Amino acid sequence: MIIPYLHYRFKVIFLSFLAVFICYIDRVNISVAIIPMQEQFGWSESQVGIILGSFYFGYMITMILGGYLADKYGGKKVLGYGLLIWSFFTIITPFFAYQGLWWLILIRILMGLGEGVTFPSWHAIYARWVPFKERTRAVGFTNSGIAAGTLFGYAVAALIIANYSWEWVFYTFGVLGFFWYFFWSRSVTSFPEDNQNLSQKELKLIQSEAPAKVSASSIPLLRLIRNGPFMAITVATFCNNWSLYTFLSYLPKYVNAPVSQGGMGIDLGSNAFIYSIVIPCLVAMIALILGGILADALIKRGHEVIKVRKTVNSIGFFGSAFFLYLISLEDSLINAVILLCLINICSGICAGGFGVNHADLGPKYTGSLVGIAGSIGMIAAILAPIVAGFILEITNSWSSIFYICSFVLIFGGIFYLIFASATKQFD
Repeated sequence: MIIPYLHYRFKVIFLSFLAVFICYIDRVNISVAIIPMQEQFGWSESQVGIILGSFYFGYMITMILGGYLADKYGGKKVLGYGLLIWSFFTIITPFFAYQGLWWLILIRILMGLGEGVTFPSWHAIYARWVPFKERTRAVGFTNSGIAAGTLFGYAVAALIIANYSWEWVFYTFGVLGFFWYFFWSRSVTSFPEDNQNLSQKELKLIQSEAPAKVSASSIPLLRLIRNGPFMAITVATFCNNWSLYTFLSYLPKYVNAPVSQGGMGIDLGSNAFIYSIVIPCLVAMIALILGGILADALIKRGHEVIKVRKTVNSIGFFGSAFFLYLISLEDSLINAVILLCLINICSGICAGGFGVNHADLGPKYTGSLVGIAGSIGMIAAILAPIVAGFILEITNSWSSIFYICSFVLIFGGIFYLIFASATKQFD
């Protein structure tokens, strides 16, 4: 069936959103399941931190490879096969957990290898499919799959555990990826000119306005490392990831932790547990969509692209750092939820900042730029849960975790403010 004019690229965007959604439900489900798993298997807090951080060892490796392959050969197959791989490993996670700690760590690394191609792949597709004036809102909407997947993953995992067992979380979530692949393989092409369902009118619009029109022949790796604007994106990615993955890994444990330790003291199976996670995630999802629309609107009104990038990025980083610090002072559930919502609003406004800056610097290298910056940023995703686990084991307190996140965000915001650019760096 021919999709009506202007609609087909939205189908590509929606299926990419679903890929991010599935990516995150399969990523965060263990953050809830780890609570009964830790009790059953007797793991220490530091062992839990290693389990949660191990996923990103694999993730970091394939971000670079996925970006290169997506730019070189197209993102459709790279993302499609990656999702099938991690969905399979999600399903078999319980079997490996019963084999022992190090077997579980192995399967988490293998899952990371599959998921690592996700973001560079769809960024590479968008560089060929999405006109420049729509890019930030498209990226913002797709990134809202992070919040939507986190919300679904946390809430549904808690319900499944309360009514069945933690094993069924992995079985249920893993199957969804195979349903998604059926529609992805039938509907999406890496390049719009290869899609037979696309109208000529829409194809001409995309080809005239999409930032990248050709495949990339190679990765200018040495130039990337020496390039200040690219390093601004990389440092911002690292610092954002430190805070993001601390919370993705530990938010359920923070909500469940006793008030005496600085947590919220809410039981896993209670309605309050669901609400305290669902409300901030809903706010994040809406904020990311509106943040993308805001940045595109400001650019459309004639504001300089780099000023928009730096302004919204600063609001996101410095605002989040301030509210994270305030959380460390709170012992009220309602106030903590409000502060989490404010953090997510700041992050949503940041949607037009560093996260979409890659295509400004080198459109045809977008997948590679996302992959390399994201891979370096994944070092934070590995370290943050491990550091948080050791802090909890040593201090039995959450305050130091929040302080570290605030400091890292402030550093990243300042670095991006000084060195970022929207001028093309790589032809």
